[in-house]
Amino acid sequence: MAYQIMSVDARAKLKARVAIYWYRLSTGYQLGYRKMTSGSVGTWFAQAYDPATGKQLRQGLGALDHLPSYQRYDAAKKLAEEWFDHLGRGGSTKVITVSMACEQYVENVRAAGAEKNARDLEARFRRRINNDPLAKLELPKLTRSHVEAWRRRLVNAPVKTGKDPAIATSGIRSGSSVNRDMTALRAALNRALDHRFVTSDDAWRVPLRPISNADGRRDVYLSITERQALVAQSPSDLADFLKGMSLLPLRPGALAALTVSNFDQNLRVLRVGKDKSGRDRQLKLPLQTGKFFSSLAAGKAPSCGLFLRESGKSWDKDAWKKPIKLAAQAAGLPNTVTVYVLRHSVITDLVTGVAGSKPLDLLTIAHLSGTSVAMIEKHYGHLRADHAERALAALAI
Repeated sequence: MAYQIMSVDARAKLKARVAIYWYRLSTGYQLGYRKMTSGSVGTWFAQAYDPATGKQLRQGLGALDHLPSYQRYDAAKKLAEEWFDHLGRGGSTKVITVSMACEQYVENVRAAGAEKNARDLEARFRRRINNDPLAKLELPKLTRSHVEAWRRRLVNAPVKTGKDPAIATSGIRSGSSVNRDMTALRAALNRALDHRFVTSDDAWRVPLRPISNADGRRDVYLSITERQALVAQSPSDLADFLKGMSLLPLRPGALAALTVSNFDQNLRVLRVGKDKSGRDRQLKLPLQTGKFFSSLAAGKAPSCGLFLRESGKSWDKDAWKKPIKLAAQAAGLPNTVTVYVLRHSVITDLVTGVAGSKPLDLLTIAHLSGTSVAMIEKHYGHLRADHAERALAALAI
C-alpha cells in the first residue's frame, strides 16, 4: 500500500510504528518514511528492486532534520534518486566513507608487500584526512565542492619543520608537498571507483589535479669548498654523514639506512637498498671514497649502521635538520641549506663536470642517483645547455 508522505501534514497524520511507510516513486523504486513515536521527526529510506536477485535493496537516508520540515521530502527524494542512479550504473550496495576508502587503500598496498609505502600513506591520511570534515563523507555523496574545500585547507595548512618546537615554522606549503598528499587521496578514491563504491570520479578528477611545475629546478648549490666548510663546522657524527652526502648523489634517507653489510670492502662496491627508487643498485666506489666507507665500517658488526649519531641511533630528517642549520650558519652559508642541497650539488657536478673531469652521461647519473633519466633531464637539463654554450664559446676565433 502506498502512503502519502510528501507533505508535513500528511506525515503528521501517520501513526507511530516500527514498519516503514512506503511511497512508490516509479516501478521498482520507493521512498520510505519511518515514524517511531508521535513526536519523532522521522527517518527516511530508499528501496530498489533488484531483478537479478529478486530482492529489495534498502538504503537509510537519515532524519534530514537539519532542514525545515517542509523541505525534507524533496531532499529525501533527491538522495533516493541519486542512490538509484548509483545502483543503475553498477555501484556497490555497500556505502563507505572517504576515510574508509583510504584505509582500504593502505591495506591493499600493504598486502602487495609494500610495507614502507603503506606506512607513509597511513601517516599522510592520519595528518590530512582522518581529522578533516572530508573523512566522514560517504563516497556517493562526495561532491566537487567538498574536495575543492579540502584542497584549500591542504594548501593553507601550517608548515611544521621537525618535532623540535625550537625549529618549527609556519607558512604556505610547497606545491610538491601538496601534490604528494593529493596523489595519495586520488589513488585511494580511484581504487574505490574501481571497486564500484562510487561510479564516477567527477568529484575529484579536477580538484585533485597536481599543481603544475611544483617540482621546479633546484637552485641552491654548494661548491666543493662550501661543502667542505659545512662539514668542518659540523659535530663529528654529523660531519661523517654530510661527507657521505658530498661524495655520493644519494637521497639522505638512503644514506642513513646503509649498514656495514651494504659495503663490500674488498671490491669497494656499495649496495644501496632502502631508497625511493624501490630497487637495489650497486655502486663501484673510487679509492678515496672506498677508504672513507671502510673507516666507517671498521670494528662494527655487519648489521650496524655505517652512519650513526653520537647516541648510537640512525640519522633521520628530524635529527639532522637543526644541526645542519647551525653548521651552515657557522660556515657563513645561506639559511636555505639543507641535507638535500648536498645531493643536488653533487648531481650538478656530475652533470657539468668538476675539477677538470668530464660530465657524466645522464643515464649513468640517473643510476647513481636512483632516479630516472627524465627526472635528471627535467631538473638539470638546463645545465647541459649552459655547459654546451660555454664549450661553443671556447671555439671562438
